[in-house]
Amino acid sequence: MTEEKVKYRYRPVLFFICAYLFTWIFWVPAVFVPEGPGAVLMLIGLFAPAVVSTVFVLVSGCDELKRDLWNKVAGFYKVKWANVLGAVAVFALIVVISILLSLLFGQPKEQFSFTDDFSFTGVGIGTAFVTVTVASIIEEVGWKGYCEDSIGEYMNWFWESMLFGILWSLWHLPLIFIEGTYQAGLMVNPLYVINFFISGIPLGFIITWVYLVSDRSILACMIFHLFVNFMQEKIAMTPQTKCVETVVCVIAAGIIVLCNRRMFFETDHVGRLLETRFGEEV
Repeated sequence: MTEEKVKYRYRPVLFFICAYLFTWIFWVPAVFVPEGPGAVLMLIGLFAPAVVSTVFVLVSGCDELKRDLWNKVAGFYKVKWANVLGAVAVFALIVVISILLSLLFGQPKEQFSFTDDFSFTGVGIGTAFVTVTVASIIEEVGWKGYCEDSIGEYMNWFWESMLFGILWSLWHLPLIFIEGTYQAGLMVNPLYVINFFISGIPLGFIITWVYLVSDRSILACMIFHLFVNFMQEKIAMTPQTKCVETVVCVIAAGIIVLCNRRMFFETDHVGRLLETRFGEEV
């Protein structure tokens, strides 16, 4: 008698509890210390989702899950580069349209330029550059290594994108209280803070789209996330224009969903996500 294969059960609730916990135990103390040590604590906290994701996979006892993570990380040759460049172009267009629209509301045309510094004050250009780069790269190991699949195992990609976008935004919450962060700089106006958290929802849809059209490639999401972070940091958009940008992102996300209805609303993968890798049956 052959032993029946045990199906792996994703644990998204436990993942988010651990990801939040092991991030916030570093970020919350960073609120109460000087900017230098606070920056170090913030960087350590950024690694938490990736570490939690990797641990979940390694202790899962599921060889398929481990192979799937390896394929997503190391499958560079399978990345659809045209799709990645297309996604980058979409976000660049979102930025351009947002600035053009903001001119109608009296915002300066000088927004079509680069900023001299990063928004991270008091930590130095080197640390700011490292923070933005690490946030773009290492976060995606956590969010795409386990997190998004763990949600997608139980629902279609539309609702997965909505839920992920909300939880991803809220994960950043302590940063608004850490001196010198981009998020803390938004505290001058509650509207800017609200806009930051809302903006994560349409971005959740867009980056899920990048993930899926790139055959669930973590590298593709790293590149896109890095581009988004640098555009948000180095293009001289005003906070008011970033509110406009959120509206444009919502419209862009809606167009992406409408153009990819099959992708976002199919349920073929629900309950059997590990049975497909890079869009092919296994």
